[in-house]
Amino acid sequence: MTVRPIRPDDVPAVVGLVRELADYEKALHEVRLTEDQLAGCLFGDSPALFGHVAELDGEVVGVALWFLNFSTWRGTHGVYLEDLYVQPQHRGRGLGKELLRTLAAVCVERGYSRLEWSVLDWNTPSIDFYRAAGAVPMDGWSVFRLTDDALANFSVAR
Repeated sequence: MTVRPIRPDDVPAVVGLVRELADYEKALHEVRLTEDQLAGCLFGDSPALFGHVAELDGEVVGVALWFLNFSTWRGTHGVYLEDLYVQPQHRGRGLGKELLRTLAAVCVERGYSRLEWSVLDWNTPSIDFYRAAGAVPMDGWSVFRLTDDALANFSVAR
């Protein structure tokens, strides 16, 4: 097992893993990500997206995609984990834990104050996994999002 930063040649496999995750989350119909988009975000002139992959016998079987956020209260950056996914047939081998631990190490090494992410309420296997790592839910907080027509409409509303 190896966890390492994503390389350009990993992009097709990572897009495939994102699609698998979306299917697991019952939202495959929402995925619009292309290989060109992902490559540009990860390896363009000013990358704002970062990632690590988990390899098993030379095959990419897991991924963590993340970006920086900022805590005004702590005055430091943090990492927001957008996606963490390991293919079901490879779970239970410590790949997800090693991906998450790698991001925790990035935070500690760079002086970032937190690592955070969202998880679907019904995804109890993941919730149990995160709790076992020492993570705690942000009770009292709700995620809000503007997207598609609501985003466009609000941007011009005066």
